[in-house]
Amino acid sequence: MARPRKPLLSTDRIVDAARALVDAEGLAAVSTRRLAAELGVSGPSLYNHFRTKDQILEAVADSVSAQVDLSMFEDGRNWRTALHDWAFSYRAALRDHPNIVPVLARGPGRRPAGLRLADAVFGAMVRAGWPPAQATSIGALMRYFIMGSALGSFAGGFVDDETAYDPADYPHLGQAHLLAEQQEKIDERAFETGLTALLDGLAQQYEQVRRAL
Repeated sequence: MARPRKPLLSTDRIVDAARALVDAEGLAAVSTRRLAAELGVSGPSLYNHFRTKDQILEAVADSVSAQVDLSMFEDGRNWRTALHDWAFSYRAALRDHPNIVPVLARGPGRRPAGLRLADAVFGAMVRAGWPPAQATSIGALMRYFIMGSALGSFAGGFVDDETAYDPADYPHLGQAHLLAEQQEKIDERAFETGLTALLDGLAQQYEQVRRAL
Protein backbone atom coordinates (compact mmCIF):
# COMPACT_ATOMS: atom_id res chain seq x y z
CA MET A 1 0.00 0.00 0.00
CA ALA A 2 1.43 3.39 -1.01
CA ARG A 3 2.42 5.72 1.77
CA PRO A 4 0.43 8.99 1.99
CA ARG A 5 2.12 12.01 0.45
CA LYS A 6 1.49 14.05 3.61
CA PRO A 7 2.11 12.64 7.07
CA LEU A 8 -1.02 12.09 9.11
CA LEU A 9 0.50 13.95 12.02
CA SER A 10 2.97 16.79 12.45
CA THR A 11 4.15 19.04 15.24
CA ASP A 12 2.30 21.98 13.72
CA ARG A 13 -0.97 20.04 13.47
CA ILE A 14 -0.73 19.02 17.11
CA VAL A 15 0.04 22.56 18.25
CA ASP A 16 -2.78 24.02 16.16
CA ALA A 17 -5.27 21.53 17.56
CA ALA A 18 -4.08 22.05 21.12
CA ARG A 19 -4.25 25.83 20.77
CA ALA A 20 -7.81 25.62 19.46
CA LEU A 21 -8.74 23.38 22.38
CA VAL A 22 -7.14 25.72 24.92
CA ASP A 23 -8.90 28.70 23.35
CA ALA A 24 -12.27 26.98 23.43
CA GLU A 25 -12.17 25.10 26.72
CA GLY A 26 -9.12 26.10 28.74
CA LEU A 27 -5.91 24.39 29.84
CA ALA A 28 -7.67 21.60 31.72
CA ALA A 29 -9.29 20.36 28.52
CA VAL A 30 -5.95 19.37 27.00
CA SER A 31 -4.87 15.76 27.28
CA THR A 32 -3.05 13.46 24.91
CA ARG A 33 -6.16 11.30 24.65
CA ARG A 34 -8.37 14.27 23.79
CA LEU A 35 -5.90 15.63 21.25
CA ALA A 36 -5.53 12.25 19.61
CA ALA A 37 -9.30 12.07 19.23
CA GLU A 38 -9.44 15.59 17.78
CA LEU A 39 -6.73 14.72 15.28
CA GLY A 40 -8.13 11.30 14.42
CA VAL A 41 -5.00 9.40 15.41
CA SER A 42 -4.02 6.95 18.13
CA GLY A 43 -2.73 8.37 21.41
CA PRO A 44 0.77 6.86 21.24
CA SER A 45 1.44 8.55 17.89
CA LEU A 46 1.58 11.92 19.70
CA TYR A 47 4.64 10.75 21.60
CA ASN A 48 6.68 10.83 18.40
CA HIS A 49 6.38 14.63 18.63
CA PHE A 50 5.75 15.45 22.30
CA ARG A 51 6.55 13.35 25.34
CA THR A 52 4.18 15.09 27.78
CA LYS A 53 1.13 17.31 27.95
CA ASP A 54 3.31 20.05 29.46
CA GLN A 55 5.52 20.03 26.38
CA ILE A 56 2.43 20.49 24.22
CA LEU A 57 1.28 23.46 26.31
CA GLU A 58 4.75 24.97 26.15
CA ALA A 59 4.61 24.70 22.36
CA VAL A 60 1.16 26.30 22.30
CA ALA A 61 2.45 29.16 24.44
CA ASP A 62 5.39 29.66 22.12
CA SER A 63 3.11 29.69 19.08
CA VAL A 64 1.27 32.62 20.67
CA SER A 65 4.53 34.44 21.42
CA ALA A 66 5.42 33.99 17.76
CA GLN A 67 2.36 36.06 16.82
CA VAL A 68 3.80 39.17 18.51
CA ASP A 69 5.26 41.70 16.08
CA LEU A 70 8.92 42.54 16.82
CA SER A 71 9.67 44.61 13.72
CA MET A 72 9.40 47.89 15.64
CA PHE A 73 12.66 47.13 17.39
CA GLU A 74 14.55 46.96 14.09
CA ASP A 75 12.98 49.59 11.82
CA GLY A 76 14.30 52.79 13.39
CA ARG A 77 11.47 53.66 15.76
CA ASN A 78 12.66 55.30 18.98
CA TRP A 79 12.61 53.18 22.11
CA ARG A 80 9.38 54.69 23.49
CA THR A 81 7.41 54.30 20.26
CA ALA A 82 8.77 50.78 19.82
CA LEU A 83 7.67 49.76 23.33
CA HIS A 84 4.24 51.30 22.78
CA ASP A 85 3.64 49.52 19.48
CA TRP A 86 5.05 46.24 20.74
CA ALA A 87 2.85 46.37 23.85
CA PHE A 88 -0.27 46.62 21.72
CA SER A 89 0.84 43.75 19.48
CA TYR A 90 1.66 41.61 22.51
CA ARG A 91 -1.66 42.41 24.18
CA ALA A 92 -3.56 41.59 20.98
CA ALA A 93 -1.96 38.13 20.86
CA LEU A 94 -2.84 37.49 24.50
CA ARG A 95 -6.35 38.85 24.07
CA ASP A 96 -6.91 36.37 21.24
CA HIS A 97 -5.60 33.48 23.38
CA PRO A 98 -6.29 34.41 27.03
CA ASN A 99 -6.41 30.86 28.35
CA ILE A 100 -2.71 30.27 27.61
CA VAL A 101 -1.60 33.34 29.60
CA PRO A 102 -0.88 31.36 32.82
CA VAL A 103 1.66 29.26 30.89
CA LEU A 104 3.23 32.34 29.29
CA ALA A 105 3.41 34.02 32.68
CA ARG A 106 5.94 31.43 33.85
CA GLY A 107 8.52 33.09 31.61
CA PRO A 108 10.12 32.03 28.33
CA GLY A 109 12.17 29.15 29.71
CA ARG A 110 13.55 27.46 26.60
CA ARG A 111 10.78 28.53 24.23
CA PRO A 112 12.40 29.96 21.05
CA ALA A 113 9.79 32.61 20.21
CA GLY A 114 9.55 33.71 23.83
CA LEU A 115 13.33 34.05 24.02
CA ARG A 116 13.43 36.01 20.75
CA LEU A 117 10.83 38.37 22.23
CA ALA A 118 12.85 38.93 25.41
CA ASP A 119 16.05 39.34 23.41
CA ALA A 120 14.48 41.91 21.08
CA VAL A 121 13.20 44.10 23.92
CA PHE A 122 16.40 43.95 25.93
CA GLY A 123 18.61 44.56 22.89
CA ALA A 124 16.56 47.54 21.74
CA MET A 125 16.68 49.17 25.17
CA VAL A 126 20.45 48.73 25.47
CA ARG A 127 20.98 50.14 21.96
CA ALA A 128 18.85 53.13 22.94
CA GLY A 129 21.22 53.88 25.81
CA TRP A 130 19.56 52.23 28.78
CA PRO A 131 22.03 50.54 31.16
CA PRO A 132 21.66 46.75 31.00
CA ALA A 133 20.21 46.49 34.53
CA GLN A 134 17.51 49.03 33.74
CA ALA A 135 16.86 47.43 30.35
CA THR A 136 16.19 44.18 32.19
CA SER A 137 13.81 45.96 34.56
CA ILE A 138 11.96 47.55 31.64
CA GLY A 139 11.45 44.17 29.98
CA ALA A 140 10.13 42.73 33.25
CA LEU A 141 7.90 45.74 33.92
CA MET A 142 6.35 45.62 30.46
CA ARG A 143 5.69 41.90 30.77
CA TYR A 144 4.00 42.36 34.15
CA PHE A 145 1.80 45.13 32.79
CA ILE A 146 0.81 43.37 29.56
CA MET A 147 0.27 39.97 31.15
CA GLY A 148 -1.78 41.52 33.93
CA SER A 149 -4.03 43.26 31.43
CA ALA A 150 -4.69 39.93 29.73
CA LEU A 151 -5.58 37.98 32.86
CA GLY A 152 -9.02 39.50 33.19
CA SER A 153 -11.33 42.36 32.33
CA PHE A 154 -12.02 45.12 34.83
CA ALA A 155 -15.25 46.14 33.08
CA GLY A 156 -16.29 42.53 32.59
CA GLY A 157 -16.03 41.95 36.33
CA PHE A 158 -19.28 43.79 37.02
CA VAL A 159 -22.72 42.27 36.45
CA ASP A 160 -25.23 44.04 34.21
CA ASP A 161 -27.98 43.98 36.85
CA GLU A 162 -28.75 47.51 38.04
CA THR A 163 -30.10 46.17 41.34
CA ALA A 164 -26.82 44.43 42.20
CA TYR A 165 -25.09 47.47 43.64
CA ASP A 166 -27.22 49.02 46.39
CA PRO A 167 -26.31 52.72 46.73
CA ALA A 168 -26.63 52.37 50.48
CA ASP A 169 -23.65 50.01 50.39
CA TYR A 170 -21.83 51.28 47.29
CA PRO A 171 -22.67 54.98 46.85
CA HIS A 172 -20.25 55.44 43.95
CA LEU A 173 -21.20 52.39 41.87
CA GLY A 174 -24.58 53.55 40.62
CA GLN A 175 -23.52 53.11 36.99
CA ALA A 176 -21.33 50.03 37.48
CA HIS A 177 -23.92 47.75 35.90
CA LEU A 178 -23.32 49.54 32.58
CA LEU A 179 -19.62 48.68 32.45
CA ALA A 180 -20.00 45.13 31.17
CA GLU A 181 -21.71 46.16 27.93
CA GLN A 182 -18.80 48.52 27.15
CA GLN A 183 -16.13 46.06 28.22
CA GLU A 184 -13.88 46.22 25.15
CA LYS A 185 -13.87 50.03 24.95
CA ILE A 186 -13.20 50.47 28.67
CA ASP A 187 -10.44 47.87 28.77
CA GLU A 188 -8.74 49.36 25.69
CA ARG A 189 -8.87 52.84 27.18
CA ALA A 190 -7.53 51.59 30.51
CA PHE A 191 -4.64 49.83 28.77
CA GLU A 192 -3.76 52.96 26.78
CA THR A 193 -3.97 55.12 29.93
CA GLY A 194 -1.73 52.79 31.91
CA LEU A 195 0.75 52.34 29.09
CA THR A 196 1.05 56.09 28.54
CA ALA A 197 1.64 56.68 32.26
CA LEU A 198 4.23 53.91 32.34
CA LEU A 199 6.08 55.25 29.30
CA ASP A 200 5.92 58.83 30.61
CA GLY A 201 7.62 57.65 33.79
CA LEU A 202 10.27 55.76 31.84
CA ALA A 203 10.91 58.83 29.68
CA GLN A 204 11.68 60.84 32.81
CA GLN A 205 14.09 58.16 33.97
CA TYR A 206 15.68 58.07 30.54
CA GLU A 207 16.44 61.80 30.68
CA GLN A 208 18.15 61.26 34.02
CA VAL A 209 20.18 58.41 32.57
CA ARG A 210 21.27 60.53 29.59
CA ARG A 211 22.24 63.47 31.80
CA ALA A 212 24.36 61.18 33.96
CA LEU A 213 26.46 60.05 31.00
